[in-house]
Amino acid sequence: MEVILLERLGRLGAVGDVVKVKNGYARNFLIPMKKAMRASDDNKKVFEERRHLIEEQNAKSKAAAEEHSKKISGITLKLERQASQEGKLYGSISVRDVADELKAAGHDIPKSQIILANTIKTIGEYPVRLMLHPEVVTTITISVIRREHDAA
Repeated sequence: MEVILLERLGRLGAVGDVVKVKNGYARNFLIPMKKAMRASDDNKKVFEERRHLIEEQNAKSKAAAEEHSKKISGITLKLERQASQEGKLYGSISVRDVADELKAAGHDIPKSQIILANTIKTIGEYPVRLMLHPEVVTTITISVIRREHDAA
């Protein structure tokens, strides 16, 4: 199915690009999330008429994301977890844990914008990418430490 992108999407393209994607991806994700519209002749005309408004909205959201990125860039979050003597966690750190810790620190970032390279299963420091906007990516550090009463 061919769709017109309403915002920049990482591997697909930029605003206004007509791309071919699988039917399910378009019907179940892109169109309901208002990230794309079907590429019919009527929709192409409507898009060209509203193109400047869509680009203006994208520019505003990018500016807001850049501002938020400056505030959050480089922070370190400490997560205390139970761990063995070798430093292996009894469980793992997931995106939900990172989102909860960010919320506790005063930064409300959805789980869908947090990118963990791997699941965290040992004590240490790990970089975590935050994709605040398709063009704005920042990195924070997660420091996983053992609980004090477990270490004793």
